[in-house]
Amino acid sequence: MTATLEKTAADHLVEDIASFHDDPLGFVKYVFPWGEGDLEGHTGPDTWQEELLKDVGKHIQEGEGKSYQHACASGHGIGKGAVTAWLILHQMACRKNLNGVVTANTKQQLETKTWRELALWHSRSIIKPWFEWTATKFYHVSSPETWYVSAIPWSERNSEAFAGQHGEVLVIYDEASSIPDCIYEVSEGAMTTPGAMWFTFGNPTRNTGRFRESFGKFKHRWTTRQIDSRTCKMTDKRKLEEWVADYGEDSDFCKVRVRGLFPSASSMQFISGDLVDDAYSREAKCYLEEPLIIAVDVARFGDDQSVICYRRGRDAKTIEWQTYRGVDTMQLASYVSEAVRTHQADAVFVDGGGVGGGVVDRLHQLHVPVIEVNFGGKAEDSRYQNKRAEMWGNMREWLQRGSIPRDQELIDDLIGVEYGFTPTNKIQLEKKEDMKKRGLASPDLADALALTFAYPVAPKGMAAHRGEMAKKRRSYNPLAGKR
Repeated sequence: MTATLEKTAADHLVEDIASFHDDPLGFVKYVFPWGEGDLEGHTGPDTWQEELLKDVGKHIQEGEGKSYQHACASGHGIGKGAVTAWLILHQMACRKNLNGVVTANTKQQLETKTWRELALWHSRSIIKPWFEWTATKFYHVSSPETWYVSAIPWSERNSEAFAGQHGEVLVIYDEASSIPDCIYEVSEGAMTTPGAMWFTFGNPTRNTGRFRESFGKFKHRWTTRQIDSRTCKMTDKRKLEEWVADYGEDSDFCKVRVRGLFPSASSMQFISGDLVDDAYSREAKCYLEEPLIIAVDVARFGDDQSVICYRRGRDAKTIEWQTYRGVDTMQLASYVSEAVRTHQADAVFVDGGGVGGGVVDRLHQLHVPVIEVNFGGKAEDSRYQNKRAEMWGNMREWLQRGSIPRDQELIDDLIGVEYGFTPTNKIQLEKKEDMKKRGLASPDLADALALTFAYPVAPKGMAAHRGEMAKKRRSYNPLAGKR
């Protein structure tokens, strides 16, 4: 009798789930224990999530087997991961022998965010026993070889890993703005399958590429939506308003991270071309009492160059910079020592990473008061991921009033570096290795200039002046000479 009742309950569940084939919103409301356990205080999907799920249901009802492509650009923290998990669970439950693939902008994002979110919602669902979650595959327990969704990190060298989908097809991209066009092109092939579904989600970080074109050139092929984080239930409204106050409503930062809008052209450039043009066109002006700073960027690889850079206040133009290729650490240290003696520098900052440590050690032996700087070290400003990003941030601000040499290599260095954000919203710069993959040179000249902003520097004379004033204050007797 008990077995019969259990079978009947299971049959009822199968029938109920089947009824949600064209109603993903109803499915989401049905399979999760809203208002209970760790969903206490949550009554169901957010408004934008409901609208998206309704759009999907409408297409299933009216699409007559046509493929469906949905692109969603949004600000930060709106619940994209939850929607991704719901879509996977709905499609897996309602489409027999589904063949799905999920990818993200990075392997870490895929494993620790997107795929983990699926595990979380799977564990909450009433249909948990139907499926098995592993680190790379989510499958139906009755047909693990034919009914599954795979988590696959993308690779331009192995783009064909996304090819060959057939039958009941589902494709999902997380942080789609950073997924290259060649991966999109492979996924397009799967859209020839009747009923195939393709969803792309992400912060609209880049103004180029196929994710952007989903809202422009190819908009007629996609259902699109752009979500302002301030309209969503789960976002931290106080933090969002702080960003708006700090960066401005119309800044690229707020467009991308808050408003869900694509940035101005080339906004992923950390430093704009206009800012650099103004800086090299500007007349060099400074005060002689301002500190003279020498910075040294040390070449790491054979095609890089070592750079000695000079800056006094707003002037990084008057003293000619030196560049060297193929010199060893001993030779470079000698050149730096000579530069310090010649120009009477107030501070010397040297990139201590890699072979730079050898230059620092040799300068100490030569009694040069050098300060070693670690590009990967901790930033003092909490907005930045590391010291390099912080120095570049200070340099970018300085370029609004500073002057630089009219050197095309320096100009290319300054405008070539792109930036992004860590999961904790700290600014991080593009790595030199990634720039080289884009066909750009290592930004040695720009890194050298950025090094001059490593730490605040006071002129040597100021310390001596303060010492003399302190002596005078100590020796001064206001009662002297009085009777």
